[in-house]
Amino acid sequence: MPVTPQAEEARTPIEPIPEQRSTRRRSEQAPSRPPGKPGRRTKQRRVSANKPPPAPRQRGRHSHHDAPDTAEDFRRLVALPDGPERDELRQRVVCAWLPMSERLALRFRNRGEAAEDLQQVAALGLVKAVDRYDPDRGCAFESFAVPTIVGEVKRHFRDHMWGLHVPRRVQELRNRVRAARQELTRSVDDRGPTPEEIAEHTGMSLEEVLLGSQALDSFTTLSLDAELPGADDGYSLADTLGSSESGFDLVLAREAVKPKLRKLPEREREILYMRFFCDMTQSRIADRLGISQMHVSRIISRTCRRLADQVGARQGEYAAS
Repeated sequence: MPVTPQAEEARTPIEPIPEQRSTRRRSEQAPSRPPGKPGRRTKQRRVSANKPPPAPRQRGRHSHHDAPDTAEDFRRLVALPDGPERDELRQRVVCAWLPMSERLALRFRNRGEAAEDLQQVAALGLVKAVDRYDPDRGCAFESFAVPTIVGEVKRHFRDHMWGLHVPRRVQELRNRVRAARQELTRSVDDRGPTPEEIAEHTGMSLEEVLLGSQALDSFTTLSLDAELPGADDGYSLADTLGSSESGFDLVLAREAVKPKLRKLPEREREILYMRFFCDMTQSRIADRLGISQMHVSRIISRTCRRLADQVGARQGEYAAS
């Protein structure tokens, strides 16, 4: 039986178009979205054939790009002998670089020191840099001068700005503890890190962390008239200081004279007891002992003088030892 073209076409399976098959596969693999949520749009990058490539980013210019050209002056300065001509050239070079030292000094402002004093210290570092610079080494002067000036300013803070001077090792521990606190404190309202956390973060021992934490409050001193934290009645540090107690001196004198009194003769000891402990007058003591008042006065004066000499010599021995 002949097969018509229509039957042959009906018997041959029709394969789906490749683009439709890939579309179906993507739709089957796509994750389900909540109803009403729009799909994510992909940003298509358009490349223009005629558009030139972007220019590379240029680095910022050096902060001392306006530095004067004093290379020839430095070569002359090294060659000149000591004298007025060299001093004049040296002063001219220092004045030419003075704006750079002033800018470096302003980096350390708002740290408890006046800007004028910082500029003076930076100028001193500049003078040292000019005197030590050797142009034959091949480096630019600003590369040598900047560390010298900054080091001079930091040395000024280290040696002259501490209210309570502490060793350099303790100052370095303080800086490490302060930097670790800033790194570990995430927000203003967050609690500060514990010494154990700082020790774990920096690799320091707990004793070093505690020592550096104590040095944090040694940079500036607190006035004695400053009100204590949490005190509403004006209670200041001066109120916590003690005063000299006169009763302590009386106790020391009594304890020092006790062994000397025991060694006195019985009559002298009795007269001193009636006079200083029973508060009797010399006349009453004379009547009671049957002697004259003048004799009682001489005994009291002679005994007290001897006791004072013995106790004073004893205290001198204690002080010498």
